[in-house]
Amino acid sequence: MKFFSVDSPLYRFMMKFLDVLKLNFMWILFSLPIITIGASSVAAMSVALKMVDDEEGYIGRSFIKAFKENWKQGIVLGVLTFVAAYAVYLDFQLFEAVEGNPIMFLIIGMVSCFIVILALIYAYPLMARYENSIVKTIQNSYKIARKYFGRTVLLVFLLAVEFVIFQFNSTMVFFGIIIGPAFMIFTVAAISKRIFQEIEKEPGAVIKKSSKPEQEEG
Repeated sequence: MKFFSVDSPLYRFMMKFLDVLKLNFMWILFSLPIITIGASSVAAMSVALKMVDDEEGYIGRSFIKAFKENWKQGIVLGVLTFVAAYAVYLDFQLFEAVEGNPIMFLIIGMVSCFIVILALIYAYPLMARYENSIVKTIQNSYKIARKYFGRTVLLVFLLAVEFVIFQFNSTMVFFGIIIGPAFMIFTVAAISKRIFQEIEKEPGAVIKKSSKPEQEEG
């Protein structure tokens, strides 16, 4: 039946679902030492950027190759992400703990959260796609988030909705475990890649033809 043929929407959906399932398994496996979560996330992002346009090939091979290429910078970026997130968490904890709940702590926490999101939301796809230093990667993430603020807000909203859905009940928690991280990574990759492709077409954009192009600080 045509409904079950390799060209049917159902077949393509199932193949994409299996790819996300494989990617999620690889992400969990390579994140197990905890310290490697950043490197594992960059590798997963590298595969997801290719999945957006069906360029991924073999999930396992692509993931391992990307992990080897990015593990040093990925670990550092992961640690920086944890430190930044913990600092924001402490700001809100201070707001709750200090008598009278000083509004200043709440404002600092909200501003810090906003800055951290802008600085890191595109950092992982940038590291996965381009050769650059960690400092310039974070700087470029911040600049891209500001320039494409509308799409950045949409991305944050989608991630928040996905997170809530995967926490909705025990069934969704199960799906959140088996596909959640990879699904959210794919969401970031889908929006990021379209932005990157627009930037690469801009006059003066410098793209180094190698395993990963080199992105200059914009």
